[in-house]
Amino acid sequence: MTYESQDASHLSRRTALAGLVGGAGVALAAGCTFSNGTSAQGVAPSPTASSTGSTVDATPGVMTLFKDPAFNFSGLWALGGAGFGGSEVGEVLTAVNTINKAGLSAQTYVETFKNLGDQLTGAPEGTTPDAQTRRMRALRAAQYYAQALFFVLGSDTPESEEQLYRAGREAWDKFCELCDPAPDTANVPYGKTPLPVWFFRPDDSGKQRRTVILTNGSDGQNVDMWAYGVSAALERDWNALVYDGPGQGQLLFVDRVVFTPRWETVVTPLVDWLVARSDVDNDKIALTGLSMAGNLAPRAAAFEKRIAALVAMPGCLEPWLGFPPEIRKVLTPNKAQTNNVWNKEVVPELPADAAATMKKRFEPFSVPAMLAARDGKVFTDFYTPAKIIESLTITSVVGRITTPTLVLDYEDEQFYPGQPQAMFDRLSSPKDYVKLTAATGAQLHCSPMAPQQHCDVVFDWLQETLPEG
Repeated sequence: MTYESQDASHLSRRTALAGLVGGAGVALAAGCTFSNGTSAQGVAPSPTASSTGSTVDATPGVMTLFKDPAFNFSGLWALGGAGFGGSEVGEVLTAVNTINKAGLSAQTYVETFKNLGDQLTGAPEGTTPDAQTRRMRALRAAQYYAQALFFVLGSDTPESEEQLYRAGREAWDKFCELCDPAPDTANVPYGKTPLPVWFFRPDDSGKQRRTVILTNGSDGQNVDMWAYGVSAALERDWNALVYDGPGQGQLLFVDRVVFTPRWETVVTPLVDWLVARSDVDNDKIALTGLSMAGNLAPRAAAFEKRIAALVAMPGCLEPWLGFPPEIRKVLTPNKAQTNNVWNKEVVPELPADAAATMKKRFEPFSVPAMLAARDGKVFTDFYTPAKIIESLTITSVVGRITTPTLVLDYEDEQFYPGQPQAMFDRLSSPKDYVKLTAATGAQLHCSPMAPQQHCDVVFDWLQETLPEG
């Protein structure tokens, strides 16, 4: 893509729009998917290499649930959760058929998965469910509400975003209440808004155990942490801590606290809370980061030295590079200039699907952006959230990490291609690099079809790095 000028103030509507929509495939590879996947002329772009080497087709050789790669990735994520009880294959595939029959759109996707969540929060027909049935139905409901939540800003009811979050959170809390033992819950002090935490342990014996802090990414929900760490930890006699940080879950959708680039200020109070417990081995506290938290967790470990092992899933040095270059070029050092281009040159020409994508990608970094999106509008201040995303860069601090670190990478990584290897190369601590591949169906960002393989790799490494006893 060639611009008329490198200065964003000279972008024309035509060049800006061509970069955003015509580059949909590149945008997908960079983690900013436009759900229609079409060019300005309505024709799907031909495969081209992105600046990071990924191709337009971000789902090569995988099961196709939906023709659109963004919806397909989310559907695969829901399907993969079945391995840990976080979904049911038949329920997901039935939902997929329903959506495709109605015509794939954000609206049909949201309606279908929300209805499935609603059904599971009630009792099954003709039976009186026992506690285990209610527990697992609640977990699956949390997954399906999360599926609806992800696309709600592109639906006809964007104002229902907080309501959908609360429905999913209620299902998650019900699942937790019915676990045996139920996780300890608390609000850990953090600034003016405490962090909600769920502390899972294999039993209530009080045995001192190794503990893993599980960090979610920029748009994941707590139910994802069950499949990407909690269940596997409990099976291996570990404790597991799940939490909402700024820009995530309750703190974002209810408390309206956005991401911070100083994630050590988030993890340190969590470690303080853990070391005060008698059932935590203070010398064996591990930290994992899923998706964009493959940036957050390493940042925290660079400063919080009580972390004994670190896993980045995948390694991510610069989340800002997860946005397509056409978007990044809008940002200039001048706020007024940047926002003028955004509002006058770009936004007026954005198709609805592209606008919905931008709303979703920017809301964890800007409360005004989130509130505008809920009102069906595109945010007007591009500069402020973009600067926050840009500030998440950890290139200069990775060398400070001293704890043993595992960096995961994925074949056909479509959000942060090349960044896991770059992080691994910069590390000076004891380190390992593992790339999960298509040979076993574990390709794509975070191995959505293979969370069990994913957990096997992570916990085999953690147990070797932090042996029991």
